Amino acid sequence: MAQPKYVMNIEKVPHLSDEEKEKLKKITEKFVFRVNEYYLGLIDWGDPNDPIRKLVIPNEGELEEYGRWDASDEDTNYVVPGCQHKYDETALLIVSEVCGAYCRYCFRKRLFRNDIKEAMSDVQPGIDYIKEHPEITNVLLTGGDSLILATKKLRFIIEQLREIPHVKIIRLGSKMPVFNPMRIYEDQDLLDLISEYSTTEKRIYVMAHINHPTEITPEAKRGFDALHKAGAIVVNQTPVLRGINDDPEVLGQLLDELSWAGVTPYYFFINRPVAGNTDFVLSLKDAYDIVEAAKARTSGLGKRVRLSMSHTSGKIEILAIEDGKAYLKYHQSRDGNYGKFMMLDCPEDATWFDELPGHEQYWNPPKKKMESFEGANDKIKEATTK
Repeated sequence: MAQPKYVMNIEKVPHLSDEEKEKLKKITEKFVFRVNEYYLGLIDWGDPNDPIRKLVIPNEGELEEYGRWDASDEDTNYVVPGCQHKYDETALLIVSEVCGAYCRYCFRKRLFRNDIKEAMSDVQPGIDYIKEHPEITNVLLTGGDSLILATKKLRFIIEQLREIPHVKIIRLGSKMPVFNPMRIYEDQDLLDLISEYSTTEKRIYVMAHINHPTEITPEAKRGFDALHKAGAIVVNQTPVLRGINDDPEVLGQLLDELSWAGVTPYYFFINRPVAGNTDFVLSLKDAYDIVEAAKARTSGLGKRVRLSMSHTSGKIEILAIEDGKAYLKYHQSRDGNYGKFMMLDCPEDATWFDELPGHEQYWNPPKKKMESFEGANDKIKEATTK
């Protein structure tokens, strides 16, 4: 299959009525719209509740902007422009603000806006920082979508990271394995790059963003296979999203199909309370119940997935929610509280850690780290207050 054509004008989507296009145009004037013909072809246009449609076609709820632009306070994790260092062993390089698909629920939706810039065209400050910090063993190339970068640019970054002895794992955060799998299996230079630098001692991981089993097409499986043969390890993470995958049968099928294709189910996330994504938010109780019911339908390989909140203070695993109580622990912690167990009251309508009474006792809000930097942090603050 040839590389699909991209559509960046809502008026060019042939399946939408003129009335729908007019309503959605005001959303795309504020937030970027980008999709491709392959992914549009996965949509059942006769179903107004089609999950793939909801993932990429704008919705009017985006203009409500309830919540915050930076719900996990990522601006406090920047150590140099374009590089976050929240957990000792892991650094993030924001290598791209462009995605193949601009998923409408995205927790980095602030990057959809033209007035925000966090990715750096020059990644050198981040790479230099990583060189100077031997505790960093993992580097995640993210954004945006790392595989939207040209392979030549990826090689430039990966070659430098592989020259750093303490960097053992390079992660590529990407929707491309299901959004544009041809970008993977038709690019031999990309597969050669992975083969060269994903070794028995230093692996490259592809952190796929697969939300629904409909995305796991024959083309996607061909892409997974090409990555596996090149030496990459592919894992998946997705939020549990109202109206898209909030069904135990759907999530159970996703876990099965991922396992069958050799893609490790890694995280189910609670959707962050980001401005404009209210339509996708579930209560903590509902998300927990759906995930447990889905896990009951799959094998032990599927059950490896963890349900977590990517909170300011760390990744908080949801162990159980029963009888009005939330049983939680820190799976990752910016303050070193790994494994810390928490038991809190859980109101029926609570959707995030900060909505649980007494949560304050377990963490301290971080100090702002980027106040001296020009650019990204000031723009995030400005957008948050608008």
